[in-house]
Amino acid sequence: MGVSANKLEILAIANTLAAEKQIDKLIVLDAMAEAIQKAARSRYGQEHDIRVTIDPKTGETTIVRVQTVVEEVEDPAHHLTLDEGRAMDSEAEIGTEFREVLPPFEFGRVAAQTAKQVITGKVRDAERERQFEEFKDKEGQIINGIVKRVEHGNIIVDLGRGEGIIRRNDGLPRENLNAGDRVRAILYKVSREQKGPQLFLSRAHPSFMVALFSQEVPEVYEGVIEIKACSRDPGSRAKIGVLSNDASVDPVGACVGMRGARVQAVVSELQGEKIDIIPWSEDEATFIVNALQPAEVSKVVVDEDEERVEVVVEESQFPLAIGRRGQNVRLASQLTGWQIDLTTEAQDSERRQKEFQERTALFMRALDADEMLAQLLASEGFETIEEIAYVDIEDFASIDGFDEAVATELQTRAREYLDLLAAALDKKRKDLGVTDDVAFMDGVTPQMSVRFGDEGIKTIDDLAGLVPDDLVGWKEPDAKGKSRWQPGILPKGEMTRDGAELFILRARVLAGWVEAEVLEEELAKRAAELEAAEAEFEGELDNLEAAEAAFVDLEGTSDDSEPAPETDE
Repeated sequence: MGVSANKLEILAIANTLAAEKQIDKLIVLDAMAEAIQKAARSRYGQEHDIRVTIDPKTGETTIVRVQTVVEEVEDPAHHLTLDEGRAMDSEAEIGTEFREVLPPFEFGRVAAQTAKQVITGKVRDAERERQFEEFKDKEGQIINGIVKRVEHGNIIVDLGRGEGIIRRNDGLPRENLNAGDRVRAILYKVSREQKGPQLFLSRAHPSFMVALFSQEVPEVYEGVIEIKACSRDPGSRAKIGVLSNDASVDPVGACVGMRGARVQAVVSELQGEKIDIIPWSEDEATFIVNALQPAEVSKVVVDEDEERVEVVVEESQFPLAIGRRGQNVRLASQLTGWQIDLTTEAQDSERRQKEFQERTALFMRALDADEMLAQLLASEGFETIEEIAYVDIEDFASIDGFDEAVATELQTRAREYLDLLAAALDKKRKDLGVTDDVAFMDGVTPQMSVRFGDEGIKTIDDLAGLVPDDLVGWKEPDAKGKSRWQPGILPKGEMTRDGAELFILRARVLAGWVEAEVLEEELAKRAAELEAAEAEFEGELDNLEAAEAAFVDLEGTSDDSEPAPETDE
């Protein structure tokens, strides 16, 4: 191969390669120019700054050696002094480049092999980049392909312009695909690797089911129905949560289709995987109840901080709620994003009975009361000694058999018990080294000061250095990436996050870290926000009352209107 070879041949080679690899012709020409440049440096010397250009229209190849005028010459092969430059051109300045056209030459065997490697490498890199950009845009879409081969449980799929892989965990269990089989899968990840883009396909990913419904259900494709969540046990069972943006469209019915045609098309593609279509709800408790279908739920207790929910079902519904090998409750948990704790009504009753007995024992011990009286207090809803000590006397009067004297005696005993408890806690607090300014700070209870001491928080500066998460807890992802609640210093419910922020701000004012005006501004801001919220609520209430009044007037008008005159038949 010679540089002086037929120009049309160069263009023909570039056009052929570009069409075959589906890349830009200029990329091929740049690769050829780089190959010729490498060969020219071998021919004329590696120390020279040799540059090669190929005209994309004519195929004309130009080889030049470039020298630049500089103030101080570091490399004579690349640089010229200003005097040397002006000897060649009187108008030369610092930075002027002189280009010397070099004669064409014939490639030797080694140079030709090197050029071939350069061109092949450049073309391969361009092809990989083209593949990456092409398939990157298809990420999240269903792709059709033909199984090329199966390697150790991994399926290599021919996608026409590239190859994808369905790894063992991304395939459907018990599905046997052989070379030559047509297959549909979702392209869920495109990774740029040194050997070329890696295209990861899946038939087990939840988004594959969502994409299938989008193809089979026009309302999903058009956005009338949204699939808000999806959880799958691939090849066995799945649940999807659907929401309609049009009140006239039933999301569950639309996804099922006439006689189940639409959902059956998805089931067939997924090798018989059973699908529960669940109406999605913004109310978490309602959505969780729906997600546990076909089981019927008796009671739901939601813990928003820990994103945990306790669900109570009848004994007969418990196997349905759990499902085979826990499948139903596991899929419901994945669908809703909540940790679901299932319990039967008998277990719930047993737990409540245990709590009742514990409260009864506490009241007997603290109030020096007999069992019957303690049980009566527990059954009336009293949970703590503090409630008994400071509740209004009138609340006691509503209990059968109680009068003001009995109520006063109970409150006296309760307060004496709390005083003894506070004294014991105060002693423990002092033993732990918690200072008085912490113990007597607004909002700090004796139990709280002891807990602070147990955690090594002993001074106002220690309190001031905390953040709200330290006090009330925080959410943190576990090893599986699922959010888990991490408890704070204080028991759950003892202080709100807003209360913790204000509490720490007060500590910082006492410690001298911030000015008192900052606390006053924060209190004023919160008071204004509360006032605005109350005004908004009152406005909504007024609107509701006005609407009700209008409705009543409308009914009254209808009732009082003159009856139509009777006519003789």
